[in-house]
Amino acid sequence: MQPALENRYRHKDGSHRTISWVAAPAHDLIYATGRDVTEAQEAAKALRRAEEQLRQAQKVEAVGQLTGGVAHDFNNLLTVIRGSVDLLRRPGLSDEKRERYVSAIAETADRATKLTSQLLAFARRQALKPEVFDVGDSIRALVDMVGTLAGSRITIATELGERRCFINADRSQFDTSIVNMAVNARDAMSGEGKLTIAVAQVTGMPALRTHPAVPGEFITISITDSGTGIPEDKIDRIFEPFFTTKGVGEGTGLGLSQVFGFAKQSGGDVVVESTVGHGATFTLYLPRAVEPEALKTAVNNEAAQTIGEGACILVVEDNVEVGTFATAALAELGCETVLAMDGPSALVELGTNGERFDVVFSDVVMPGMSGVELAQELRRKYPALPIILTSGYSNVLAKNGTDGFEMLHKPYSIDELSCALRKVSDLRKPRL
Repeated sequence: MQPALENRYRHKDGSHRTISWVAAPAHDLIYATGRDVTEAQEAAKALRRAEEQLRQAQKVEAVGQLTGGVAHDFNNLLTVIRGSVDLLRRPGLSDEKRERYVSAIAETADRATKLTSQLLAFARRQALKPEVFDVGDSIRALVDMVGTLAGSRITIATELGERRCFINADRSQFDTSIVNMAVNARDAMSGEGKLTIAVAQVTGMPALRTHPAVPGEFITISITDSGTGIPEDKIDRIFEPFFTTKGVGEGTGLGLSQVFGFAKQSGGDVVVESTVGHGATFTLYLPRAVEPEALKTAVNNEAAQTIGEGACILVVEDNVEVGTFATAALAELGCETVLAMDGPSALVELGTNGERFDVVFSDVVMPGMSGVELAQELRRKYPALPIILTSGYSNVLAKNGTDGFEMLHKPYSIDELSCALRKVSDLRKPRL
């Protein structure tokens, strides 16, 4: 039997019809059968159009849910900030109230920073700082925190095994993912039950959602709770941002989306298995890394020699308000500053040898030459000059990382800026 052959014919009523032919030889004859498939094709086209419309509607709904969630949370945060600013402007304010309102602004800004970080993590646009570390060591360091968050009525058990399991990932984002899954498990148990954290090494990652199975060596981190379980119709949505099965005020709906984004951006995935009434297990898959020959000793930032008072910092920032804040913050730390509005201007300020400056502090997202491109050029021309990059978000950083440069995420505090200076201070060679 030969494959079907389709021909389009004009009907006597003026319309067009599609005939599907199949033919088979028999002795000296060829027997052919034609079937009118016009209606079947039109039905298939209509189905494809309906499916596409449904996909578009789902995209619009997802964007609307995300936009509404962001607007809701940020408007709440901005209400606190704006209200606190208005109260600070009132005459005759006591020192106690002034301190309270300033603290409210600072705490709200921290919550806003966490919110944007979680959104970027879900979208896989977070600038990660991967490093090779042992998963078991991180879990052991987190157990006490998880126990505190879970409460005294939840028993914490760990199954870490004797074999060391290394991954190459952002340690901070990894820790945040474990805490987010643990908090989700705690809430599912209503504050009472058993939470188990298990680490294992597996071969291959199973087919998840619409993605095929992935070969290779993976480390799994499983968090199992004895809670109420997740209804089957909710499992496919639990990683969506701002989707939550919790009551009002009991969660933002961003914790699991951060886990999902971190896993995907790190080359892994996360899967959930649950039966209503019998708890749930969240399993994080991350590619296994080769154990390093020797684990480097972490640098003690507090012991590092601080850049001395009077050090000269070149600030590269295209936003006037941010540049003004950065120079003022550095002045508070006892540094002298020069502000350049873009990469080419910074190169002019540096001159032939760059000896005028102790550190370059540059934004990443700038018109023309980006901060990363500037830093790479400085690394080539002035290899002894320490560089600190800063950004609220950068697609380049999200895809390619920081290229080994020290990174300070916006918004940053003066203390965080001081810490970044301490970290790079020992990289500067003494002036001759």
